[in-house]
Amino acid sequence: MLPAFGALLATALLAVRGVHGLIRFPCSQLVTERFDPLVTPGQVSPHLHQIVGGNAFNLSMDPSLDLPNLASCTTCRFVEDKSNYWTAVMYFKHRNGSYIRVPQMANHNTGPGLQDGGMTVYYFQPVGGKLTAFPPGFRMRVGNPNLRTNSLDPQDIASRAVTLRCFEGLSYGVGAPGYDPADTFSFPPGPCSGGIRSNIYFPQCWDGKNLDSPDHESHVSHALGAFFGAECPETHPVHTPLLFMEIVWDTRPFNAPDMWPEDGSQPFIFSMGDPTGFGQHADYVFGWEGDSLQRAVDVCTGGDGIPTNCPELTVQDMDSMNACKQPAYVPEVVEGQYIERLPGCNPEQSGPDPATLIPVAECTEAPWSTAAPLPTVAPAVVTPPWTVCHSGPGSEPLVPNCDSIPPKTTSVGKAVPTPAVTGVAQA
Repeated sequence: MLPAFGALLATALLAVRGVHGLIRFPCSQLVTERFDPLVTPGQVSPHLHQIVGGNAFNLSMDPSLDLPNLASCTTCRFVEDKSNYWTAVMYFKHRNGSYIRVPQMANHNTGPGLQDGGMTVYYFQPVGGKLTAFPPGFRMRVGNPNLRTNSLDPQDIASRAVTLRCFEGLSYGVGAPGYDPADTFSFPPGPCSGGIRSNIYFPQCWDGKNLDSPDHESHVSHALGAFFGAECPETHPVHTPLLFMEIVWDTRPFNAPDMWPEDGSQPFIFSMGDPTGFGQHADYVFGWEGDSLQRAVDVCTGGDGIPTNCPELTVQDMDSMNACKQPAYVPEVVEGQYIERLPGCNPEQSGPDPATLIPVAECTEAPWSTAAPLPTVAPAVVTPPWTVCHSGPGSEPLVPNCDSIPPKTTSVGKAVPTPAVTGVAQA
């Protein structure tokens, strides 16, 4: 018999018509840093991001770089994946006006081992037939960091690309992401006893010509009318895998009523000064080795998403994933303690008008007043309230076995040197 979570996951997958297989794997945290090489290449970003993937991540991410060869390790389960994925960071605002970073925890069924923050990454095969893997140099973004209200057309599939799900206890819901009753476009209005999960769908249709576009979005498009089982528009005819992310934010330590605002409003805020949640966004830079992603998409068409069931790719143990780290280059405290204001220049902007981005160079606030002598390190690994693998006799469908990836000693190489950081004096 399936465990409770396995049954729920199976139900959710069966409910998603058009799914023809998926690759699902955890990625632990590489670094938490004010870098955003897509939007502000070569400059410190106005707001903070949490980054996962290969340790070739740098301030500019020039499209000509050979990331798989430059990276000496990756925080993701598959060693072939030297891509980078990043999102904004969630903070909790205390009644006294100070902020603390909300830690992340391992998702359901991402073991063996507990990842150090990060996210769960999916590559869905959303339609039957041939899919085209992303080419070297490809990158894209989804979501609008300046959005402060749900202004998208509800009939447009893009309106459901970025949502949040309130976990109640061990249950993670039964509907497809973006369609469950527990899913919201803004921060959930009340405490979530099991934490909050970000659900982020990237576009799956490419124009077949441009590796990027000025807005990092126009060269790609969502499918017509649905995330699964739908065709691509004529303007973007190349069907790629459907990249999807889940980030589980451990909001459990902040659920006490006396910690929330006296008026009952929710206390969470994204790192770009967004107390609404509508500005949630994510970025992706392709970095898979050779044709490894294409082979995996062609061959690994099962529905369980267990990494060891994809013979085309090489798995690594969780200790090796967690050991792959990159130092932060902006000397500021961003996590592990309460801070006076959000890193960078990010006053709270609650809308409903779009937020105004304040570039680092134009920030008129006083320099960062809680500067650390050295960049701060990641917080301790969080133990989630659910199991991440199956440790009993036999096996469970959809659930990785706890002894399927034995720990081993792995040598982690040096990170690629990052170009000189500009704008730190304004941090």
